[in-house]
Amino acid sequence: MSAQTESSQKANIDIFRQAKSSKRSKYVGYFPEHPIKRQHQLKGELMVTIDQLKFDDKGLIPAIVVDYDSKKVLTLAYMNKESLKISMEKGLTCFWSRSRQELWLKGETSGNYQHIYSITADCDRDALVVTVTKDGPACHLGTDSCFNDRVYLNPENAGFTMEGLMELIEGRKTEKKEGSYTTYLFEKGIDKILKKVGEESTEVIIAAKADDKAETIYEISDLAYHVMVLMIEMGISIDDIKKELASRHVIDHKVKQEKMTK
Repeated sequence: MSAQTESSQKANIDIFRQAKSSKRSKYVGYFPEHPIKRQHQLKGELMVTIDQLKFDDKGLIPAIVVDYDSKKVLTLAYMNKESLKISMEKGLTCFWSRSRQELWLKGETSGNYQHIYSITADCDRDALVVTVTKDGPACHLGTDSCFNDRVYLNPENAGFTMEGLMELIEGRKTEKKEGSYTTYLFEKGIDKILKKVGEESTEVIIAAKADDKAETIYEISDLAYHVMVLMIEMGISIDDIKKELASRHVIDHKVKQEKMTK
């Protein structure tokens, strides 16, 4: 084994669910059958037992919960050996509440369960990353993540993101700004928004047919913006689109798209 491979294994300790329940409770975590990524059945990964983890003097280990689809950090909670075993047995996050001094199955009262995709220990084995798909907001305040109050942002690194643009567009709907084209679209309603999406789609086709790369980029950007306005109007998030695309995997296959009916 090369030094690089050995280092990689130590730095990325990923544990998978065992076929037998007797084995399942033995290991730190598992890799359940995921509806999207069943093909990711990694082999030869270093297995770590719960007893090999380093819990603090109170018997706790920090668990950083990350959204599988968005890769966003959702929350920082703590587990003890019992809550970790419950998490692995149920496939749902279970923590130890330091304030209430009791076990806490996330979603038991709110319905916002977190379905575990994988549990990974760090190189020192004194912290966990729990990757999940969630049924609702992660924070008790009703927000998607518990991490919302920015402490510092380097101006040089404050680059453009699609999520940031979505927030800006949404702000033009909730806090109407005079003279804003985006606010104008929301005020006119769905028919106006759909008309603009149609017009911009046509512009993309014309530019691409003319084999004008720069113009096509410009028109695709216009189309993307108006589609995002439509998404906000209809309550559709970028995560919703990511999940739908991830569920298809049709890039290399021609698949007949059928209209969804209830």
